[in-house]
Amino acid sequence: MEGKYLKDAAYKKQREKEEKTMKKKMVAALLTVAMVGTLAAGCAGKSTDANGSAASDAAKTTYTIGISQFAEHGSLDNCREGFLKGLEDEGIKEGDNLTVEYKNAAADMGTAGQIADAFVSDKVDLMCGIATPSAQTCYNAAMDADIPVIFTAVTDPVSAELAAEDGTPVGEVTGTSDKLAVEAQLKMIREILPDAKKLGIMYTTSEVNSVSAIKEYEAAVEEYGFELVTKGISTTADVSLAADDLLSEVDCVTNLTDNTVVASLPTILEKANEKKVPVFGSEIEQVKIGCLAAEGLDYVALGEQTGKMAAQVLKGEKKASELNFETITESELYYNTAVAELLGLEVDKAITDGAVQTFDAVEAQ
Repeated sequence: MEGKYLKDAAYKKQREKEEKTMKKKMVAALLTVAMVGTLAAGCAGKSTDANGSAASDAAKTTYTIGISQFAEHGSLDNCREGFLKGLEDEGIKEGDNLTVEYKNAAADMGTAGQIADAFVSDKVDLMCGIATPSAQTCYNAAMDADIPVIFTAVTDPVSAELAAEDGTPVGEVTGTSDKLAVEAQLKMIREILPDAKKLGIMYTTSEVNSVSAIKEYEAAVEEYGFELVTKGISTTADVSLAADDLLSEVDCVTNLTDNTVVASLPTILEKANEKKVPVFGSEIEQVKIGCLAAEGLDYVALGEQTGKMAAQVLKGEKKASELNFETITESELYYNTAVAELLGLEVDKAITDGAVQTFDAVEAQ
């Protein structure tokens, strides 16, 4: 009996040991399941809600973009301002979830190329090229780096080789065009100066946007009774002499959105005022600083339109290659009464009453 008792006691002890081991394994398994559930719940807390908004601050998406602006002048500054506003309207705000690297090329192609290369090195999420040369250099640098490019203030995206003839992108690049309202501008100039015969334009021969605009003017001036006189320049250093030559040959001058010329507009205006030659602008900022009038675009609105396109790309709603470039087609009249008085011009009130904005002074530059 004693042997049987000892045997039974050993068996019982072994069973208790096995039961304890089994309980430990079950507890461990339950803890593992609980941990997995907790992690899953944590991940679910960082997901987006039905509106695509971040459900947790920890999961908030942030962006870094590079803005390359070709020159420092009012219209391009307005584009940049509008671009950032367009992004903000779509929930992408500088200082909140957006970091902006802004560089100005000072109207130098070499510098524009360096800026674009630096953005690639910094691995920005998107590049914005303001004006044709900056748009081209950004795209050339970004095409092999898988970085989308959004452009604005590009007069002719097709000639700039940023879009195909049908408006579709040539790659991960799209944006907005500031195509000039050439017909409306010529009509306005003719109404203000009914006796003018020779119309002058200065342009930069290396800017494809300007070359494209000159072709449009050449095709349209005859209908409005003008003879077109053009002066091509290469750099800012050429502006003063070219202005003297041009002003000696023409009755009036009209500006394009040529970045080198616009950046030197105060010099041109000073010379033109001395000779009493009216100078017409291509947008509101040029009228503010001394051009007589313009049938131009609202560049802040153009920038906003561009910013909204960029937001779609950043959020992953669309690829740049899925968005055709867009154009604002309607122009508006801007007029400067102080310049008219300076030039001794009497302009029909019916014309000036049609201006959406009139200025009675000249802003200092």
